[in-house]
Amino acid sequence: MSQRVLYCHCAFARVVPEAVKQEVLSGLAASNLEFEAVPDMCEMSARRDPRLAAWVDSGDTLQIAACYPRAIKWLFSAAGVVLPEDRVQILNMRELPASDIVTSILEAKS
Repeated sequence: MSQRVLYCHCAFARVVPEAVKQEVLSGLAASNLEFEAVPDMCEMSARRDPRLAAWVDSGDTLQIAACYPRAIKWLFSAAGVVLPEDRVQILNMRELPASDIVTSILEAKS
C-alpha cells in the first residue's frame, strides 16, 4: 500500500490562514515528494468530483492537508464517498503550524 498526499488550497473559503497554506505548499514542493494539490475540496464535494472516490478506491493511505477533520469527512460523505479511518490522516491547517504539517507528511514518507 502506498501513500498519497493531498493538499487543499481552500480557494473559495477564507478559513485557513494564507501564510499557513503557502508555507505548507512550499514545503511540499521543496520536499520533492509526489503530492496532489487541489483548489478546493468543498467545490469538489459539491460537484461530486470522481477524484474523491478514486483516491479512496486506490487503496492508498491518504494524508490530507486541509481544514477540520470533521469537515473533510463530511465533504467526502456528501459526495457519496466514505473515508476509511484506518488509512487516512487529516492535517488541520486551521489549527496546526505549517511546519508540523510538513514534518508529519515527511516522516510518514520515510
